[in-house]
Amino acid sequence: MKNAFERLRDRQPSLFSAADLRIDHRAMAGMEAIVAAIEAVVALPSWHAQALAQAPAIARVPVRARGVFMGYDFHLTADGPKLIEINTNAGGGLLNAYLLAAHGHENAAARVRDGFVAMFREEWRLERGNAPLARIAIVDEAPAGQFLAPEFELFRELFAAHGIAAVIADPGELVRAGDRLLHAGEPVDIIYNRLTDFALDSAVDRDIRAAFEAGGVVLTPHPPAHALYADKRNLMLLSDPDTLGGLGAAAADIVTLLAGVPRTVAVDPEAGERFWSERKRWFFKPPAGFGSRAAYRGDKLTRRVFEDILHGGYIAQEIAPPSEHDIPVGGEVQRMKADFRCYVYAGQIQLVAARLYQGQTTNFRTPGGGFAPVFVG
Repeated sequence: MKNAFERLRDRQPSLFSAADLRIDHRAMAGMEAIVAAIEAVVALPSWHAQALAQAPAIARVPVRARGVFMGYDFHLTADGPKLIEINTNAGGGLLNAYLLAAHGHENAAARVRDGFVAMFREEWRLERGNAPLARIAIVDEAPAGQFLAPEFELFRELFAAHGIAAVIADPGELVRAGDRLLHAGEPVDIIYNRLTDFALDSAVDRDIRAAFEAGGVVLTPHPPAHALYADKRNLMLLSDPDTLGGLGAAAADIVTLLAGVPRTVAVDPEAGERFWSERKRWFFKPPAGFGSRAAYRGDKLTRRVFEDILHGGYIAQEIAPPSEHDIPVGGEVQRMKADFRCYVYAGQIQLVAARLYQGQTTNFRTPGGGFAPVFVG
C-alpha cells in the first residue's frame, strides 16, 4: 500500500521534480553565514523592541518555544546567496525528507525525520519542562482541501510512530475547556500551526488565540516568531546599514547581511513615479504575504496593479535573479529557475531543498519542476 508521500507524488506530479541539484561548499557556507547573522540580530533586545513595536499585540505574548519550520528562502547568484524572504510556517519539510529517501538517501532522510520529531519535543520541553507530551494537533483551515494536505497525514503518521498521538484539525474543531483546548474531547498539548492567519485574528481562530494568550496550549510556530522573523518589513531593517548599526549588530554580521539581503524599502505613494520608472529593478511584496501571493516582478506590472501596490503598504526588494539549471524532462532538457529553502530550527539548518520552476515565481505547475533534493559538493 502506498504511503501519503507516494500518493501525493502520483496525484500531483508537478510537486516533485525527478532531478536533484548540487551546490558547492561556498554556496552552502554563504547561506549558513546569512542565517547565523540574522539569528544573532534577532536575538538582540533592540531588535525585539523595534520588530514588536510594529506587530499586533498578540506578538508580545511571552513565549519560550522558538517556532518550528523556519524557512529561509534564497536565490544563488554570481555574487553569492541572496535571502529573498523568511517564512515561519514553511511547508514541505517532511515531503522533502521523504524525497531524499526516494532519491536513494534513506539514512539521511531518517535522520531528518527524527530531527523533526526532536524539534517538537524540544518546543514542548521549553514550555512545559519534563511533563509528558501526549497529543499534537496539526491545524489548518479546511485541512483536507489544502495543497499540501498529504504532508499533514505524513506528520500524523510520523508522530504516531514516535509514541505521540496526533490529529489533523480545522480550528473550528477545537473546543475551549477553561484555558485548554480539546479535540474530540481529548486535550491538545501542542498545536502545529499551519494557519496563514499569523495574528490569529479570524473569528474561527479565537479559541486558539485565547488558549495561547492564557498559556494553555503550546503553539508553534506562533505570532511572536512571525513578527520577529517573517514580517516582510523586517527585510528593510536587515538591509539597512544605519538601522543595523543603531540596533547594535556586530560589524561582521552587518557585512554579511548587506552582502546577503537585497536592499528592501517601503513603497512610498509620494514616490510613485520614481518607483514606476525604476520598476524593473524591484520585486514588490505585501508585508504579510506568503507563498508568492500578491507579489509582483516590477517588469511585469500593469499600471492598474501598480496603483494597488502604491496604496497597499507594500515593500520593494531589489531583484536578485534566481540561478538557472538544465533539467531533463521527458527526454529533453528544460531550463528552469531555482529557489533554495533552508529549513531552520534554533539557528541550525536541518535540510535544504530546491523548488524548480519556470515563470515569475515558484508555482508547482511546471512539468518536471517542483521540489528537488539538494546535495553539497
